[in-house]
Amino acid sequence: MRTFGVEEELLIVDPIDGLPMALAPDILNVDASDGVLTEVGGLGASGPALKSEFKQEQVEVNSRPCSTAGELRSEIRNGRAAADAAARSLGARVAALATPPVFHATPTVGNQRYATMGNEFGLIAREQLTCGFHVHVSIDSPEEGVAVLDRMRHWLPVLLALSANSPYWMGADTGFASYRTQIWNRWPTAGPMDVFGSADGYRAVLSALLGTGVPLDEGMIYFDARLSRGQPTVEVRIADVCLYAEDALTIAVIARALVETSAEEWRKGVPASSMVTPVLRMANWKASRFGVSHQLLHPLEQQPSSTSDVAVALLRHVSPALIASGDLALARTGVATILRRGTGERLQRQAYSRRLRLSDVVSAAIASTHQDGELSDAGLLSH
Repeated sequence: MRTFGVEEELLIVDPIDGLPMALAPDILNVDASDGVLTEVGGLGASGPALKSEFKQEQVEVNSRPCSTAGELRSEIRNGRAAADAAARSLGARVAALATPPVFHATPTVGNQRYATMGNEFGLIAREQLTCGFHVHVSIDSPEEGVAVLDRMRHWLPVLLALSANSPYWMGADTGFASYRTQIWNRWPTAGPMDVFGSADGYRAVLSALLGTGVPLDEGMIYFDARLSRGQPTVEVRIADVCLYAEDALTIAVIARALVETSAEEWRKGVPASSMVTPVLRMANWKASRFGVSHQLLHPLEQQPSSTSDVAVALLRHVSPALIASGDLALARTGVATILRRGTGERLQRQAYSRRLRLSDVVSAAIASTHQDGELSDAGLLSH
């Protein structure tokens, strides 16, 4: 069984007016010995770890590698609770919002690398207060990892649609379900990637990109999915941070199944995805624009199809891997729940519609980020 883990970027907010608060250094300095964090399961070696991110208005929660969905569910919930406990001690909260509804561009205050990025990339860096959701899945070798990247690339826009959680930007409704995708893709290396063909091909592309002098280092290779620099994993990076913890779990188990399915295809000699990158960009755009509320580009037919048909196709594609991991019912119920009640973008717009206050959006997001309970019985999608 492949291990998997997640990185969740969470927004630090004022619980009254909803404004982002630059408290990441203070949150990371909260001493677990004072009881603030130990009551939610601890950090680091005994639980999820908190880390700084590009902006001081956000904090990243890293789970430990997990073998089962149950283990990862606990990591996600405990990580959110730990980050929120530290924020509460400072008069703030954390919310799983992929963009802040209320926001003005901010300077980057952090380590030297982040400061250099801020100077080099101007407004792109100043406005880059976005929160993503990254899933790491273990691989046996870089060769297997690149084979996986080549064979799952056309399915990744579906994960973006299922996670869409960023309709607001600079105090306005953008019309997008995931406007974070549009902001993020301003980085020069972000977005979908071509077929690499081999580990050597992957390294050649990275070398050519770094040779341009535009990315500062390999850490700025922001493909929708990539090989992790520091650990033997494929890192799926396309998703918004999910408002609901159970949605995050659903996407994580599907991502793991996608990696296993793609590796099995490679072992059987199934060729890499034939979708050309310009068409893949259109698939990303449709997922970013509409989320699950409209048509998506079908990964196999490369034509507009209903979201439910695309979701069924995804589950059918990965069902053997989901059965092997024991996650089929969870994935089917999780996807059905998302299609029925919508992603975080729907809750955000509903919260705003009641009183036309963006602070209400943040309040609703705080509550949903930390809600308890398992998935409701939403029925199962046929596969």
